Amino acid sequence: MSETKSDPDALKAHLAAAIDATTSLESLEAVRVHALGKNGAITQLLKTLGGMTPEQRQTEGPRINGLRAEIGAAIETRRAALDAQAIEARLA
Repeated sequence: MSETKSDPDALKAHLAAAIDATTSLESLEAVRVHALGKNGAITQLLKTLGGMTPEQRQTEGPRINGLRAEIGAAIETRRAALDAQAIEARLA
């Protein structure tokens, strides 16, 4: 798991699978906190930027920030789908 946390591509695949596997808003929130929370995996990656050389920061910064944006969008998309399912279930 530590390799996943330090590799943005592996982390993206891991988090995308976790988001897709959620079946409730509660489990989706747990994934969001794991990824984007104060001590989340992506937050930890962002903290590593301070120890990088300017050249590394120039390449890794946009990569990590892009990961944060992609995962945030995926979470919101899944949240909308779960909300729609909940509404359909109430109407059925």
